Amino acid sequence: MRHTKIVAIANQKGGVGKTTTVVNLAAALSSRRRSVLVVDLDPQAHATLGLGLEKTPGVSLYPVLLGEKAVADVIQPTKWANLNVIPSEIDLAGAEIELSARPGWQGSIRDALGPVKESGAFDYILLDCPPSLGIVMTAALAAVDSVLIPIQAEFLAMDGLALIARSIDTVRKSLNPALELGGIVFTMVNSVAKLTADVMDEVRGHFGDKVYETTIPRNVRVSEAPSMGVPVVFLDPRSKGSAGYKAFAWEFMAKNPTRQDLSRPPAQAADDSNSNSAEPPSPVDAAKNAENA
Repeated sequence: MRHTKIVAIANQKGGVGKTTTVVNLAAALSSRRRSVLVVDLDPQAHATLGLGLEKTPGVSLYPVLLGEKAVADVIQPTKWANLNVIPSEIDLAGAEIELSARPGWQGSIRDALGPVKESGAFDYILLDCPPSLGIVMTAALAAVDSVLIPIQAEFLAMDGLALIARSIDTVRKSLNPALELGGIVFTMVNSVAKLTADVMDEVRGHFGDKVYETTIPRNVRVSEAPSMGVPVVFLDPRSKGSAGYKAFAWEFMAKNPTRQDLSRPPAQAADDSNSNSAEPPSPVDAAKNAENA
């Protein structure tokens, strides 16, 4: 059985490449034979659309949070092996109001995803959080092992980091003692701009090795991919954006090793980087079995 890592990808500031990072990190991990579940918690459903699925009423985490459906019933396969999604839908926008009226709402996402984690069907569960520090974000932070923060190397980056770092600290103290800042990744990087280098130096000075060495360059193919419903790592594997996300996935795996990574020599683990052709596990069946146990 896998030891599932649950990671929230979060930044309350929009336009920083958060969802793009979720989609392409998930795709790159799946191509390395890691079984991945993306949970789209943003009512805009951009992660859902970016992975080639449509918004479908009643198919999201929302009815699971309300106790109307089992989580296994809303897990959807993508066209790529090892990569599954719990989509989003517009009704998820009502979760803030619905959850706030329920006792113990802080643990609602943790409880909803519990059967999936216990099933061991996935190596990684990646939560695409909404761009706000509201109830859904808080419940997401209470459910995960760590938080990955994508940011742009721009003037206000430190302000946004300070806000979400405080949120992580608050949730750690009150709801999730094991929660940690898993890392910070720079996206849409313009390597020739002086401001970029200055901001990156400042962030590295404050957060040290929490900042990923890999950066994601600004690339037109990354911007085009969502409109086609295909992650850029599959759409154009040779593009600079694809290369950036593939390299980032390697570093992410090193910082977040699965049980299978820990049990094999590094050279053997590296051999898992072949194409996305492995037969996926049966995560839905595994989750259903866990719920019925």
